[in-house]
Amino acid sequence: MKKTKQRKSILTILSLIIMVFFGSNVISQEMTGKQIVKKADQLQRGETNEGEMSMTIIRPKWERTITLKSWSMGTDYSMTYITSPAKDKGQVFLKRENEMWNWVPTISRMIKIPPSMMSQGWMGSDYSNDDILKESSIVVDYTHKVTGSEPVAGLECYKIELTPKEDAAVVWGKVVKWISKDEFWQLKTEYFDEDNDLMRTEVASDVKQFSDRKLPSKLEIIPADKPGQKTVVNIISSKFNVKLDEGFFSQQNMKRIH
Repeated sequence: MKKTKQRKSILTILSLIIMVFFGSNVISQEMTGKQIVKKADQLQRGETNEGEMSMTIIRPKWERTITLKSWSMGTDYSMTYITSPAKDKGQVFLKRENEMWNWVPTISRMIKIPPSMMSQGWMGSDYSNDDILKESSIVVDYTHKVTGSEPVAGLECYKIELTPKEDAAVVWGKVVKWISKDEFWQLKTEYFDEDNDLMRTEVASDVKQFSDRKLPSKLEIIPADKPGQKTVVNIISSKFNVKLDEGFFSQQNMKRIH
């Protein structure tokens, strides 16, 4: 009888220890805002990436569609080749660390995009040169705070506020992201200026299988103060962790790529 009681006591103590250990372990494993944003960014980017997409620029009185191929490696290297329309076909954009270049075959010129052009829309879209050049800043140039939990398109999301670090050279005064809890998809992003006025909203949708992962295939970029205006990006194909090296992202290769 005594042995049975002792066994029960030992089992009870062991159960309590296990509950305390695993309970505290779950708490310790709760992800920080930065970890969530980093995981979502890595999921979308991969170590390397090769893809095709279309970009439709919509204005109240007209719209145009650009198709392109793209390659990227980490956050420092990317190349974009315009495949249509005919008047833009063959243009190539290269990003190497903090510099951006444009090869224009019709005039056989290599143009360095200066800081004064960073805020201009890329190819006339609502996506700026600055967005392309500083896309890595989402992780390194901001502090990240989980402010709550909200559903977007029926999926429960972390709501995360990104505040620029004091010495960060970024254009936004604040960024708010909604990242799905299960899949880490960036479903919605709001961009604010230094006066805390909403400037732009990005909404992702239409999840598809790409290579080894599922991701939203459609992104709508909607300016807050320009009714009837937006840019819609549709990912046609995307391959992750393809074989690329730093030498691929060169000015010489810009003239040969197709």
